Amino acid sequence: MPKFLRSLFGQVVLALVLGVLLGLLWPETAVKLKPLGDAFIKLIKMIIPVLVFCVVVHGIAGAGDLKRVGRVGVKALVYFEVVTAVALALGLALGYLFQPGVGMNVDPTTLDAKAMSAYADNASKLTGGGTVEFLLKLIPTTVVAAFATGDVLQVLLFAVLFGCALALVGEKGRAVAGLIDELSLVLFKIMGLIIKLAPLGVLGAIAFTVGKYGVGSLKQLGLLVLLFYGAVVLFVAVVLGGIMRASGFSLWKLLRYLREELAVVFATTSSDSVLPQIMAKLRHMGIRDSTVGLVIPTGYSFNLDAFSIYITLAAVFIAQATNTPITMTDLLTILAISLVTSKGAHGVPGSAIVVLAATLQAIPAIPAIGLVLVLSVDWFMGIARALGNLIGNCVATVAVAAWEGDIDRERAHKVLDGEAVPAHDVAGAPGVAVTAS
Repeated sequence: MPKFLRSLFGQVVLALVLGVLLGLLWPETAVKLKPLGDAFIKLIKMIIPVLVFCVVVHGIAGAGDLKRVGRVGVKALVYFEVVTAVALALGLALGYLFQPGVGMNVDPTTLDAKAMSAYADNASKLTGGGTVEFLLKLIPTTVVAAFATGDVLQVLLFAVLFGCALALVGEKGRAVAGLIDELSLVLFKIMGLIIKLAPLGVLGAIAFTVGKYGVGSLKQLGLLVLLFYGAVVLFVAVVLGGIMRASGFSLWKLLRYLREELAVVFATTSSDSVLPQIMAKLRHMGIRDSTVGLVIPTGYSFNLDAFSIYITLAAVFIAQATNTPITMTDLLTILAISLVTSKGAHGVPGSAIVVLAATLQAIPAIPAIGLVLVLSVDWFMGIARALGNLIGNCVATVAVAAWEGDIDRERAHKVLDGEAVPAHDVAGAPGVAVTAS
């Protein structure tokens, strides 16, 4: 037990229990703890733009041949869009089938609009003005403005241009590429420090929910969390498992191979914390370095499978909880809008709230203020989001590599079977010493 409580996950569980008790025994005090959850999310969000820039630039600059980058990039984007659409549809279907929000009977006018103020500005950047306006918003007024406002899509656009230019410069740009790689390591360390504050964020959020709405609210919220976890498991086992089989590999062997990284993500709810290790292990499997360097970082913004399930499921939940009737047209609108807004998220806690807010703002039928209802359990849903997103990106890398012929199949099977395979050059890339698990 002492070892469990020293772990981040153990501290989060303890914070959850304490939050529920505070909400039950001292509801007025519990409601005042809401800023703890908001502060934690803001700390995470402040680092997202620079981290996205470093990861994407490093991936593209390390790919070398831009023709290969283009070919692999197109195949990856096609894969991302198809799989994302499947994930979004699954979230809609399960929300409509199991109806987790029915019975809450929440009046939207009684919800605290101030709780959404921290997310409203960023959410508005992802919607409004139709497709043309959305595309124009991808272009920042200045490069500095993209980072200052925290617009992830604008940062991503500049990162792609910067990475391509760095690759074209060649040897002269090696020092810049190395500096960006080292900067990303520092940012990951900062992320690790911030994640240690997760128990305080959970304590504030869950105490607020129980104190504000009573313990009865946990029943519906608990059903939402369980349904989301079940949806992620179903998607990973059936959809991603099928993709791995079609690529000639076993999903379960891949999960076993990545078990240490998955454990870290489970504890931190952040797939960023294992990005370097994941890339090294995929290279060790025999996947070309340029393919790993392009697909994994790009997938962190464009291939968020579990996050996609979350968007549509949460939207349906909010509509049901506020007794808002939704038609088939509304469901199809949610699906279409989510295909766009899901590209503005990154796999860390907090961004989910912003993107979900953007999705709801684009659908007038559903009260966006209802997002307050899921804030208290967002961190716990973030565990499944981060795990599902990471697994989805690893599977995407294997699938694209198999599609492009960029994987040493014999070596990959040996590594996944647990055989000791020495590190060596993978498609001309420097060898990476990774112990086969």
